[in-house]
This record gives sequence, structure tokens and C-alpha cells, in this order.
Amino acid sequence: MTVQVTTEEEYEGHEKEMSLGAFLAYTRSIKRQSLREIEDATGKKVSNAYLSQLEKGHIKKPSPNILYSLAKVYAISYETLMVKAGYIVESVVLSDNEKHGRVATFAEDNLTMKEEEELLKYLSFLRSQYK
Repeated sequence: MTVQVTTEEEYEGHEKEMSLGAFLAYTRSIKRQSLREIEDATGKKVSNAYLSQLEKGHIKKPSPNILYSLAKVYAISYETLMVKAGYIVESVVLSDNEKHGRVATFAEDNLTMKEEEELLKYLSFLRSQYK
């Protein structure tokens, strides 16, 4: 669900439902910074034109590097931006026996069976190192 809001007051309390673009626009408006100021603050890693496209929703899944730069400039959680961009599923606090429900989705396409098997083997190896 995407919440359509037009004023800063309407945004309050709707941050969780906002799309990535709306959230970035909202955050920038709170900081009272222009697109060019954000471009400068990121060391030109994120151009004002690219940020404008993000905010308008024309770009829905920017690279994690872009999200990291914006998280630093906006002083917000990188994980929040990764969730909004669809790279990870929002984490849920569960007991140690339950699955966490947080999945990294670093590939835009589904994993092949072989890739999934290799990832599970590696995960098993990592877990064995902690015991």
C-alpha cells in the first residue's frame, strides 16, 4: 500500500507505509534541504536529477551504495532504506528457535536451485563456526 500525502503534516505517522521515493522526499523536506544541497552533501555520489527521479518514484530500486550515501546524509538508518528499496525484508524480533523472516535479496532475479543450495551450505558452515 502506498500512502499519497501532499503536506508535511499528512506525512507524520505514515512513514512505515511510504514508498522509498515518498520517504526520501519527506526526509529531505524535514531537513529543509534542496536537491542540490543533498547532491553536494553526498560528494556528488547522488546527483540532484537522480534524487528527483527517486523521489518521484521513477526509480524504485537504487543501488545499495546510493542508499548508503543518502542514509549518511539524512542521518537515518541504512537498513530502513534497504527495506524500502526491497533489498531486505523488515526484521521481526523472534526467539532463537524461530526463523527470523529477514531475507537478503541481493539479486533482482530469483536464485537458481544450485545457487540456493550453495548459499545454504555456506550458511551451515557459518553457523558451525559459532558453536
